[in-house]
Amino acid sequence: MPEGDPKITKGPEADVGYPLTPLGYPSRILGPGETYDTVTERISSIVLRHPPLKLWWVGFAIAFSMLMMFLFAVTWLLYRGIGIWGVNIPVAWGFAIVNFVWWIGIGHAGTFISAILLLVLQKWRTSINRLTEAMTLFAVACAGMFPLLHLGRPWLFYWLLPYPDTMGLWPQFRSPLVWDVFAVSTYFTVSLIFWYVGLLPDLATVRDRAQTWRKKFIYGVLAMGWRGSARHWQRHQSAYLLLAGLATPLVLSVHSVVSLDFSVAIVPGWHSTIFPPYFVAGAIYSGFAMVLNIVIPLRRIYKLESYITLRHLNNMANVMLATGMMVAYGYLMEAFMAWFSGDIYEQYMMVNRAFGPYGWAFWALMLTNVLIPQALWSRRVRTTPILLFLVAFSVNVGMWLERFVIVITSLARDYVPSIWRMYYPTRWDWMTFFGTIGLFLTLLLLFIRFLPMISMSEVRELVTEHEEVEP
Repeated sequence: MPEGDPKITKGPEADVGYPLTPLGYPSRILGPGETYDTVTERISSIVLRHPPLKLWWVGFAIAFSMLMMFLFAVTWLLYRGIGIWGVNIPVAWGFAIVNFVWWIGIGHAGTFISAILLLVLQKWRTSINRLTEAMTLFAVACAGMFPLLHLGRPWLFYWLLPYPDTMGLWPQFRSPLVWDVFAVSTYFTVSLIFWYVGLLPDLATVRDRAQTWRKKFIYGVLAMGWRGSARHWQRHQSAYLLLAGLATPLVLSVHSVVSLDFSVAIVPGWHSTIFPPYFVAGAIYSGFAMVLNIVIPLRRIYKLESYITLRHLNNMANVMLATGMMVAYGYLMEAFMAWFSGDIYEQYMMVNRAFGPYGWAFWALMLTNVLIPQALWSRRVRTTPILLFLVAFSVNVGMWLERFVIVITSLARDYVPSIWRMYYPTRWDWMTFFGTIGLFLTLLLLFIRFLPMISMSEVRELVTEHEEVEP
């Protein structure tokens, strides 16, 4: 460590002595004392450890129980139809679309961290990109469940695809449902390939360190013959950079397409040109909040403070603060444009949001999504894991409430008062929603157990850079 670098003397990271910048921020991406061997041993041991941590079993039991609840709810849904949900006329879109948009938004942080930060050469992404890429895949998988179930006849989902028109069922390309199919399927495919290509060197490392023939065989097949030769690395880096370039536009396009589900409809509160950028900012906002809610407990449970340092937490909090201010600006513009337009229906919609029967959701949204995140202006909050975890959890709740307010309040009171009707989610709505959280956590815990959650190959590059800087 260079002379004169101050050390942290307070807080949970004091014992590892990270140097600080002149402004008081953590300056290192990795903790001191990390070498090639320690990085490989620490990360691969999580995968090869037998048996896994007891806390892992506890978390998996809870997540799997929620997944079984989801299976039960979906089975009953397919048997009885979507009438078991709280949807009605005029609220034909209920929890299904609220949760779809929420899950799609959560998946955006993975692509942002992996692709965009890679292209702009941000080295701090290396310790968290693998976990966020996996989070993206699992979130998109959860999101994709809801439009299919909302179809009523999900076994006919292929009618939305452009298959040969032998039955006269060519999809209506003016329908947002078709746009969603293209956007989400493309996003999932590119994200899956990007995630798997990045995994190849680490799968080979786990293969070489495995003690049983069964693990050697499984990880060997997944590694696709990786030997770490110069040719392998050259092709890997080229493919990785190309996929990052392909994935970057998806960060903007996918949630913009999802926002068009709303903005193309002539419905007060939806028909707005601000929705695409507003939705994209909200997606990155909620995505980073979910990353923090996952990363903060994991770094403590698996003792990964040297790899996911205070600098990572601080940087993610800064991104969350910036996108949160964009979202707050979007709220202000919605209110301003409703007033400025002179449209009585738009003006009534904004008044109804704040003071109508769903006003509680609007003000809870403002509290959790706008007021509480202002704490991120404090450096102490950004670098204190427990405080940051609570703020991030508040944001996730707030972003779900935002989708609820947008969808439900605009539909519950239509142009004709005689068909106004309240929407009340049933227990099946809640079981389906919390069931997808169980699916997400189950997949995440299986990923943590059987695949390296941190990219060993990329973190080892940071070890070399630190060795070159330090005497």
